[in-house]
Amino acid sequence: MRRHVLATDIDPSWLKAGDGYEVHRHDVAADPPPEPGTFDLVHARLVLVHIPDRARALATMAAALRPGGRLLVEDADTALQPLACLDDSGPAQRRANRLRDAVRELLTRHGADLRYGRTPPRALHEAGLVDVAAAGSFPVGGPACDRLEAATIRHVRGEPLAAGLADDAEIDAHLAAVHAGELDLTLAPLISAWGRRPAEHPPALG
Repeated sequence: MRRHVLATDIDPSWLKAGDGYEVHRHDVAADPPPEPGTFDLVHARLVLVHIPDRARALATMAAALRPGGRLLVEDADTALQPLACLDDSGPAQRRANRLRDAVRELLTRHGADLRYGRTPPRALHEAGLVDVAAAGSFPVGGPACDRLEAATIRHVRGEPLAAGLADDAEIDAHLAAVHAGELDLTLAPLISAWGRRPAEHPPALG
């Protein structure tokens, strides 16, 4: 059976085509679904939390499914667990938590909904999907958390500095602690929710 994989993004420049999937530019909150009613699986990871018109974007994803196809949405909920270090035991841990607060503040200013991760089960029901279920998890400690934290802080570094939410010395000290393995870093809970498009009723777009 031929498998067709399509990756879409509002900015697909970072996606490399030709590795077994196609790449299209697509704004899931504004454009109609690509190839509507044809996909066995639609997967969005850490997407909807950043999109203001989340209901429209989710309806577009659901409309891309064939009857019986499944939608999997994964989003973080930083309001459920806002800390970088659960064990707030020393200056390095408290600094990490202050910087995590700064990143959360920046996300809010950019329109992210830090409580969105808990809502996809309800949103999938409202989109007309059935057999809806969900699960949540988050890692504590380990190289993956360290790498992600360092990459995130480097990527956004200019924004907390410009907003007065951190200074260079604080960021440098935090990155040094991360690289030294001094912190048991964690992430916001990632909540995965999934549902199936019923055969009898196509989901409505908005």
